[in-house]
Amino acid sequence: MTKQPTVGTIIELIEQWAPKKLAYDWDNVGLQVGKLSQPVHKLLISLDVTEQVVDEAIAQQVDCIIVHHPLLFKPLKQINLADPTGKIIAKLIKHDITVYAAHTNLDIAHGGVNDMLADRLKLQDSSIMIPEREEKQYKLHVYVPVSHLQAVDQALTQIGVGQYGNYAGCSYTTEGIGAFTPNQQAIPYLGQAGVKENVKEMKIEYMLPQSLARQAITVLKAAHPYEEPAYDLIELQNHQEVKGLGRVGYLATSMELAEFSKYVKEVFQLSAVNVTGQLDKKINKVAVLGGSGEKYIGQAKRLGADVYVTGDITFHSAQDAEALGLALIDAGHHIEQIMVEGVQHYLAQSFKDQQITIDIITSKVNTNPFQTL
Repeated sequence: MTKQPTVGTIIELIEQWAPKKLAYDWDNVGLQVGKLSQPVHKLLISLDVTEQVVDEAIAQQVDCIIVHHPLLFKPLKQINLADPTGKIIAKLIKHDITVYAAHTNLDIAHGGVNDMLADRLKLQDSSIMIPEREEKQYKLHVYVPVSHLQAVDQALTQIGVGQYGNYAGCSYTTEGIGAFTPNQQAIPYLGQAGVKENVKEMKIEYMLPQSLARQAITVLKAAHPYEEPAYDLIELQNHQEVKGLGRVGYLATSMELAEFSKYVKEVFQLSAVNVTGQLDKKINKVAVLGGSGEKYIGQAKRLGADVYVTGDITFHSAQDAEALGLALIDAGHHIEQIMVEGVQHYLAQSFKDQQITIDIITSKVNTNPFQTL
């Protein structure tokens, strides 16, 4: 059976991957314009929401636009329909189009923008460049009759339980016998008061972050058939999940800076990049960060990177990197365009898993304001 999603359905799926709590305090991620209850038949994914993107959405009869860069960074004091933002808001409301932004939360998330960039560069053994978030991890053991194994598992994994790095729905299941004797006040799913029951049950084990623990128990109790579900929630001492900006990794084969610069242009489909450093310098270790990354030049150097690929590098920052002996490739802010393909793939798979029918299209509008002449 298929379900028609609402904006809220889509947001829930995105935030299982890139929770809002990962975003920086200065950022304005989440719903920008519209309402959560709006049904969605067609979805558009874009790096930005410009007036041209909105016109495209109107022409394509789109109900919701998912973007990386928020339309509204700061609270509005007025909505002036004569200025660019006001025009965009007016068109969105008139045509009942909702806008949702996943920005720094998607930058930081596992499998998010920075992992996409590292994967496109084919970096090996990549790690986080700027650790930003550490969260306690828990192990959840759930004991469930075989008849409800799938229902309980689906309910828990849908809210993000069992997420481990780039893998979702991770669990370990063993079979055993559950024994219990209901008392006179019990309303048992199986058996009767005063009679001991032995039931074939499955034990499912999951990893989950502390932030999901309370919700997981609520969902577990709702999906479990027993009046008093048996479960264990155990804090782990051996594992804390670290998330953060940027990635650092290694090339499979070293290149000279000139060759690597051409490689960056090729994989990100760029006509030109700005480069600092000796062009014959050997490049083995690469740091990459989507968006504006000049303030992390020192961190890239401390981590032993030979070159740092990012965007929006200013003159004096480039000089600082040159003095440090760190090569720079300014590939532009727009390489974050890679998120369009990544979000499309994630949502398409999520919709398939949950039997949701929806059209997903990607914007054909080039929102990069720069041209290379």
